[in-house]
Amino acid sequence: MSAALQNENPEVKALSQLPSRAQEEENLFLKGNEEWLWDTSDELESLEKVRDGVDAQEIFDLLAKINDPEHPLTLAQLSVVKLEDIDVQDNAHGNSFVVVYITPTIPHCSMCTLIGLCIRVRLERCLPPRFHVDVKVKKGTHASELQVNKQLNDKERVAAACENEQLLNVLNSMMSTCV
Repeated sequence: MSAALQNENPEVKALSQLPSRAQEEENLFLKGNEEWLWDTSDELESLEKVRDGVDAQEIFDLLAKINDPEHPLTLAQLSVVKLEDIDVQDNAHGNSFVVVYITPTIPHCSMCTLIGLCIRVRLERCLPPRFHVDVKVKKGTHASELQVNKQLNDKERVAAACENEQLLNVLNSMMSTCV
């Protein structure tokens, strides 16, 4: 990109500072709970039949590696997406939802809508259809917070944006590092 950067000096987190499920699993072993690994009881067999729920860590993992459109960094490294700003309600009988609050790196970030759209598209592609997805700018972090929130959660605008081939190419490029 030849245009000048809006935020030339963003605050960046090291990859090792980002929360991950692997860290949680390592802690299980540190607590001496290894015996469950070898348990072949009926209890474990019945657990396999239970639907795997979605939690905030799983949503964070889906979003953390999305590339920022302006910097060669991920949304998690720039703290645009944070684990504590993800709300998940996964109900077995419907009414499941995910709300992601994004924090722009600067209050007048022109990429905020693009980033929010990318997050919405990523979640809609990855989550089961039982989930309703909302993406919102965290209160007080953007000069046009209400306008951006309205755009990000307007189904017709999102659908129209996803029909734009050039915009879809940009979104796919932002998600190219997601596995």
